[in-house]
Amino acid sequence: MIFRLLKPALFALDSETGHRLALTGLKALPLRGPMPVPGALGIRVAGLDFPNPVGVAAGFDKDAEVPDALLGLGFGFTEVGSITPLPQAGNPKPRLFRLVEDEAVINRMGFNNSGGAVALGRLKARAGRPGIVGVNIGANKDSADRIADYAVMARMMAPVASYLCVNISSPNTPGLRALQDESALTGLLDAVIAARDEAGTTVPIFLKVAPDLEPADIDAIARIALDKQLGALVVSNTTISRPALRSHHAGETGGLSGAPLRALATQRLRDFRKATGGAIPLVGVGGIASAEHAWERIRAGASLVQLYSAMVYEGPGLGAKIVRGLDGLMRRDGFTSIAEAVGSE
Repeated sequence: MIFRLLKPALFALDSETGHRLALTGLKALPLRGPMPVPGALGIRVAGLDFPNPVGVAAGFDKDAEVPDALLGLGFGFTEVGSITPLPQAGNPKPRLFRLVEDEAVINRMGFNNSGGAVALGRLKARAGRPGIVGVNIGANKDSADRIADYAVMARMMAPVASYLCVNISSPNTPGLRALQDESALTGLLDAVIAARDEAGTTVPIFLKVAPDLEPADIDAIARIALDKQLGALVVSNTTISRPALRSHHAGETGGLSGAPLRALATQRLRDFRKATGGAIPLVGVGGIASAEHAWERIRAGASLVQLYSAMVYEGPGLGAKIVRGLDGLMRRDGFTSIAEAVGSE
């Protein structure tokens, strides 16, 4: 209700200022534990017990400012980042655009964040609090050795993360998506796994991939993910493709997310489900704005789902609304748990 009242004022501001105000508002909320949810919505993925399958995607809380506030709103988990070793200003503004007519967002943020040390301090300060908080790690734009950057971040964040998510699929850091190539990806994951092990932890490692992949890329990534025993594949990041859009911002460069990404992201999830034979958990991301969208992604093979862009239009209470809806959809279709429904289409 508060979001509905404030939405016209927020939308009168530029997108990035509105986002900053949303974070400020979440910081002002009193801290509380994760909301109780029906036990049937719980699911075990990569050795972690998620109270429900609905999470916040990376990009919303880049600097780990409000993970506990988001968990307190009913999300089953949240993913902070992307975080790079050194602070990074990102690309010039404006770099975040609402496509209201399309219920979409275009961003070319460029991994703007305050750096690993700042996020590490915040995550250490929440030690002992309940809830699953993943850390999405990236490389600095001007790094001479990006694989080394990922290793630094894995070593730094592994002790304070529920899981690490290796982000090689942002379209806004030149050359980053090249790390999805088979040989580069193998070397990258070997370095991240070694750094995680050096940190003395066994936290699972997730890999976030782009939707703009060819069939051969999907098969290669699936094969490597299985070989490296990754905890999950996150499918997918924003797209550089441009379906038919109505907004005057349609021509902006950057990654497109929200409703226009839904069909492509769902198809990529099905592709990875087929390529992996269901042997590795999948996290469905892209265009999820309702319980029905989340349920479709789960039935298509996602063990977990994440959202971000839809919260721009529906507010941070959307997660709890989707959780309630999923419970009803699960029972309607005769399932006794979310795990039973994964890939059931």
